[in-house]
Amino acid sequence: MRYARGGGLTTKQQAARERVRLEAAEWFARGEKTTDIAEAFQVGVGRVEKWRRTWREGGVQALRSKGPVCAERLSAGQWDCLVRELERGTLAHGWDEEQGWTLVRVRALIIRLFRVEYTVQEVWKLLRRHGWSPQVPARRALERDDVSVGRWRSEVWEQLKPPRRPGTPTSA
Repeated sequence: MRYARGGGLTTKQQAARERVRLEAAEWFARGEKTTDIAEAFQVGVGRVEKWRRTWREGGVQALRSKGPVCAERLSAGQWDCLVRELERGTLAHGWDEEQGWTLVRVRALIIRLFRVEYTVQEVWKLLRRHGWSPQVPARRALERDDVSVGRWRSEVWEQLKPPRRPGTPTSA
């Protein structure tokens, strides 16, 4: 099981990782090699060594989850409502459509709708935890004509572009 590159974990993900650590403890008790455990659970050797050190110092109990790092303060119903509101767009909530959703705007929306305070970093983790990723919109002029652009690329640019370098090596 691979560890995420940040963003926080759901309760289900934390439970799954705890199961992996507890199963690794059984391997420790049997005297299995660190490299074999790392390969079996698809984690780094350093991670297994840390688990083994923790297991030696505190036993199986030390490998149990300490609870959520960032507690989920929105219920499932509130999250569904937030997703619907985000899909409506920024214009529906009084912001201009051009910039789109920012973390500060999402935070303000959560406060406005549910009266729940999150920091900007917590909003980022919340969105990542639920599968959202940063998107940068393609900026194009309103007057852009894709047909004309395609024609220019295929006709005019073909005549203007410099000749290709020779395919054979030169003396330089």
